[in-house]
Amino acid sequence: MNSEKIVVYPGTFDPITNGHLDILRRGIDLFDRIVICIAANPAKAPMFPAAERLEMIQEALKEKGLNGQVKVETFDGLIVDYAQELGAIALIRGLRAVSDFEYEFQMALMNRHLNSHLHTVYLMPKDEYTYLSSSIIKNVARHGGDIKRFVPAGVERRLIAKYNNPEVE
Repeated sequence: MNSEKIVVYPGTFDPITNGHLDILRRGIDLFDRIVICIAANPAKAPMFPAAERLEMIQEALKEKGLNGQVKVETFDGLIVDYAQELGAIALIRGLRAVSDFEYEFQMALMNRHLNSHLHTVYLMPKDEYTYLSSSIIKNVARHGGDIKRFVPAGVERRLIAKYNNPEVE
């Protein structure tokens, strides 16, 4: 039996923010290995294709010195199936505000129904990131606002490029 404690951190990460990275740092303190799973969620109509989100995350991990215990993959399907394939013991989810709780609670209950051995661990980011979301970041960037302290440098560059030249994919 593998005693390594593996967890999955699923999300769309469109794009990854410093809030996501803060949750990741907290998870690294608790678990042996984290697999960031970029979920294919067409309902959210992501700005960046999955391959580009994967690149941004890998760049951010390297920039922040977090790439040792973290692997990044994409997955399309039920997260509980993916976690089981990896031998993961839990999912990490970030909670920013009370408004996140209802959705996260419903998801955790459904995941528990699908796989009763998979736990959901909620981590809260630093106070300075509790209001942060990828949607807010994109909106601020779209209007030329300063996002430097909320996202990794590579994400900032890509967002600025995207909004300065929206035809570029």
